[in-house]
Amino acid sequence: MNQTNQTAPRYQLGQSDTYLSPIGLGTWQFSQGQGLVGRFWPKLEPALMMSIVEEALNHGINWFDTAEVYGRGKSEEALAQALDDLRVAPDQVAIATKWWPVLRSARHLEATIDERRRRLHNRPITLYQIHQPYSHSSVKEQMEAMARLLDQGLIRHAGVSNFSAAQMVEAAKHLKSHGYALASNQVRYHLLDRRIEENGVIQAALDWGITIIAYSPLAQGVLTGKFHNGAARPGGMRRLDPHFRPMMLAKTEPLIEELRQMAQRYHVSPAQVALNWVITYPGNRVMAIPGATRVSQAAQNAGAMGWSLSPGDRQALTDIARDVTR
Repeated sequence: MNQTNQTAPRYQLGQSDTYLSPIGLGTWQFSQGQGLVGRFWPKLEPALMMSIVEEALNHGINWFDTAEVYGRGKSEEALAQALDDLRVAPDQVAIATKWWPVLRSARHLEATIDERRRRLHNRPITLYQIHQPYSHSSVKEQMEAMARLLDQGLIRHAGVSNFSAAQMVEAAKHLKSHGYALASNQVRYHLLDRRIEENGVIQAALDWGITIIAYSPLAQGVLTGKFHNGAARPGGMRRLDPHFRPMMLAKTEPLIEELRQMAQRYHVSPAQVALNWVITYPGNRVMAIPGATRVSQAAQNAGAMGWSLSPGDRQALTDIARDVTR
């Protein structure tokens, strides 16, 4: 494979000159069962991961999100190998990865960049993110380290993840003092978890021109509807998620039913409706990174692009979701 499908829409990443498909592919599931967080997913065969990546590319997705903590680098390696095997040129796709800050200081952010590059087979790091706001170092020190990586051309853009509104703005201010704009904040956001609309994160992002990257945009699969009709049962760590409890599944049934009805009207799936709700947040400032453990899921995720819910339908989903989460 030599080129990606360019028919999908593109959103501007922050204030940068980089444009990405509003749906990216999250690759936590490429962790190969390694590490503490990697055990959430079963080990996938290399051929399957390559097919998932290929399907995403063929349907217009042009970027992939991974992280150091996903399988202790195994996800990064698997993604890079899949792109190599598909003969995708480095400049044809964007890769976002994340530095794990827990029990570390800002100097480790720079000290581990060569490891990130090696795991990614020296493919460019389009977006480098601080995974959590839990470093031993201050936000100022972390942004100074990011600025040095930017100065050296080792990364193209800097972002954060799970930062509060105040932490995000502080990061943006410090990075701006070095001549760079904070590109993104990766946070949990979906119809059943809209805290960023209430805690100031999304408004601050709009004010500062920062892109929101929504992870778990399908609530770990709850919003597909397959767990409401008994066709599937939650396994693994999903069983610990309160959204999968019988009482919550019953409570959210009205939302799932509305997703199903809209899916029929738009000739898409309920999951695609739920994803479209995320990426049609006004201003094209919200992207989403659903994962995929099957080739069909990669195609379905991409199918959330290229069309839009009407403002009325989007508002109807917003209102129903608010009612069922009270």
